[in-house]
Amino acid sequence: MPPGLTVEDSPVEMLLKEQGTLQTPVALFSAQHEAVVAEPEQAQFYKQLIPLSKPNVGEQYAFKVDLDKCTGCKACVSGCHSLNGLDDHETWRDVGFIHGVNDHGSYTQTVTTACHHCADPGCLNGCPVLAYEKDEDTGIVRHLDDQCIGCQYCVLKCPYDVPKYSKSLGIVRKCDMCYSRLAEGEAPACVQACPTEAISITIVNTESVSAAAKSGTQFLSGAPAGDYTVPTTQYVTDREIPDIVEAGDEYTLDPEHAHFPLVFMLVFMQLSAGLYTASFVGGDSTFAQPVRLMAFIAMAIGLASSISHLGRPLGAWRAFLGLRKSWLSREIVAFGAFSLAAAAFSFGGYWSFPKFMLQGAGAATVLLGLIGTFCSVMIYADTQRVFWRFPVTLGKFFGSAVCLGLAGSLAVAGFTGECFATCVLGVAIFFLVKIGLELLQLKAAKSDDWSPAKKSALLMLKPLGGFTAARYATGLLGILCLTAMLAPSAHPVLGGVGFSFLLIGELLERTLYFKSVVALKMPGAVKV
Repeated sequence: MPPGLTVEDSPVEMLLKEQGTLQTPVALFSAQHEAVVAEPEQAQFYKQLIPLSKPNVGEQYAFKVDLDKCTGCKACVSGCHSLNGLDDHETWRDVGFIHGVNDHGSYTQTVTTACHHCADPGCLNGCPVLAYEKDEDTGIVRHLDDQCIGCQYCVLKCPYDVPKYSKSLGIVRKCDMCYSRLAEGEAPACVQACPTEAISITIVNTESVSAAAKSGTQFLSGAPAGDYTVPTTQYVTDREIPDIVEAGDEYTLDPEHAHFPLVFMLVFMQLSAGLYTASFVGGDSTFAQPVRLMAFIAMAIGLASSISHLGRPLGAWRAFLGLRKSWLSREIVAFGAFSLAAAAFSFGGYWSFPKFMLQGAGAATVLLGLIGTFCSVMIYADTQRVFWRFPVTLGKFFGSAVCLGLAGSLAVAGFTGECFATCVLGVAIFFLVKIGLELLQLKAAKSDDWSPAKKSALLMLKPLGGFTAARYATGLLGILCLTAMLAPSAHPVLGGVGFSFLLIGELLERTLYFKSVVALKMPGAVKV
């Protein structure tokens, strides 16, 4: 150390003293909070971050995010978590980033996101028990916790990953813009917690927002399009955003949740519908009644699986409330009626029902089974996810009903001494076509364009490669066993073994259906 220079005068100490005098956003924010405590009238500071009047007709509250001020510090996440008492891994506000290249070089921007309180909310439209409401005065989309049954369909319907499921409570919860604080003239937790004032509440015209969304105007580069639900959040910036930007987690390959109760529910309900159709067409054949009993058992397994998926199963009886808008509500009602008709069709003979009543119950069972399966198709096609688009889902769901229905009927027919060569070949052809169409989805892995279809294909080939290989192996083994029934000395058990392989294959296919989908969401961060 040079002569005459003390430790306090060293360069490090001098820099530390200088840093202590800098007016950083956090330091200013802290000073303002101290002023609020010392002088309550300073609380008016937060008034500039929220509207001083309620929205007029045709208007609503909306979040406004100044991207130039967002530093990605996540103070908004912590503030929201603390005020709302969320679970350890539950968040109603997230922070991610987008990046790209423009004329000025590389571009990176952190993005804070919460519920967009959409003008046409997908969560509200999809809920079967009306557990959502859009406030007429403020436009805030609120979740009614006491109404929720934990079906999680709103999680699938929301293209921004907003509703979050709480395992401890068995319900879904979401951001409500701290409406109780706004009602008292106080800023929401995230607004008050942000040290740079990047988040505020504004008033927007819903017609203008809807027109912009429907015209294809993207409310945030790198986020899902807004034409489906019409989000109202306003993202503003003075920086030049590149024409092409990507989310920070765009190239992350993480499988989605398997939803195993739904896997079993879908496959077994489609199996039941297929078996009832086959038995109805079979008429008075020897195998018809055993097939009906088999179909009833499959239906019971499917219904039990669907109930086990719910966080609050005791509230399932209210699922008819959303019949006007929700495909899930329609599916529940259709399969509920299907179960009643199926019971009459399966056991009416033991109760000495007249023949015309049995035929009527059979026709109703087949029709309701088809309607329920179509509702299942629409539940997932309506989520706007590429892997679940209508033609693909229609082929998979009805394909399962046809193939498993025929295979199960053949397995029963083999034990009753009846084996129809035409049906065996028909099943083999149907399954080969179905598997072939599924294989076509893997071709997207070789595409030059990074797309949701390519991500789904890569998911099936890499992290889910074992599931994919097992799906095709069990399917082919099932077909071989069924075709072996055509041999003169074939043992009847071959039909049952072949059907079992095919059933396992369809369960694996449905697991891949859930785990390989690319969920729509707001830009996230790179996961390490």
